[in-house]
Amino acid sequence: MNSLPPAIFLMGPTAAGKTDLALELVQHFPCDIISVDSAMIYRGMDIGTAKPSPAQLAAAPHRLIDILDPAEAYSAAQFRRDALREMAQITQAGRIPLLVGGTMLYFRALQYGLTDLPAADETVRAQLEDELQRNGLASLHARLAQVDPRAAARIHPHDTQRIQRALEVYDVSGVSLSDLIDAPQTSDGLTMEPGAFPYHAVKIAVVPDDRAELHRRIEARFKAMLTQGFIGEVERLHHRGDLHIGLPALRAVGYRQVWCHLQGEMSYDQMVERGIFATRQFAKRQLTWLRSAHDTIKFDISGNIFGKVLKHLTTTLI
Repeated sequence: MNSLPPAIFLMGPTAAGKTDLALELVQHFPCDIISVDSAMIYRGMDIGTAKPSPAQLAAAPHRLIDILDPAEAYSAAQFRRDALREMAQITQAGRIPLLVGGTMLYFRALQYGLTDLPAADETVRAQLEDELQRNGLASLHARLAQVDPRAAARIHPHDTQRIQRALEVYDVSGVSLSDLIDAPQTSDGLTMEPGAFPYHAVKIAVVPDDRAELHRRIEARFKAMLTQGFIGEVERLHHRGDLHIGLPALRAVGYRQVWCHLQGEMSYDQMVERGIFATRQFAKRQLTWLRSAHDTIKFDISGNIFGKVLKHLTTTLI
């Protein structure tokens, strides 16, 4: 038996049913939930993030939800600090942290620490911005594919910020972002090995055996969000006047497309089509991360998934 206290990682792509499964698990195990979601941290972004309902949160409170205003930024380093603090409180109370979400970078940062990447270089950034204006984003993504194929495969071709940052890392250091990430991890200047994480991570992923089933769920959920008032939610953010599409909060899947629709840049039908497509692409990137996840037990999203996960955890946690 591992001497470290347990912590359950419940991971999976968007629309895979993580929240429902987590709510079932807290009925059977002494768990407290910590959200691992880079969009649910924002107040006023409820429908488009599929945030648990007030009734669900009353029955099973989620930590690290609604902690920031959409105008604010939040990093993986901040998440690691906040999550470890919450996990310590949960463990001290004799309970088990249940970390639930789909922001795979947060899970990785939490367990393995953070890569010591080169600092921002204003000269290189200016050069990349000039390159973007002269040649277009597709050209930058193509160059990234040459110097760092793994990053290019992971980063969406329309994600300007991440493409430029990956190229900046390479141009500054001469080493690809992927190679730096694979190097020994560091946090606060200290070498971090997996064993330095002060918990025994019991890692579960809910994934589709049939990708078409996940696509069906994504489409159904996006359309349900629109029925529930997603456009009105984004309108309230738009009317504030201090928010813009470049903020991390509004780059969240779905929000960007609705925002562009409200600004007249695409029709309603185009917004729906692009929103569903962007969500599918996001799920694809999440699944790419999960395929390389170590020590993770995967469960198909169809069938009696709760019974299978319950059996696995009952055996693992005893």
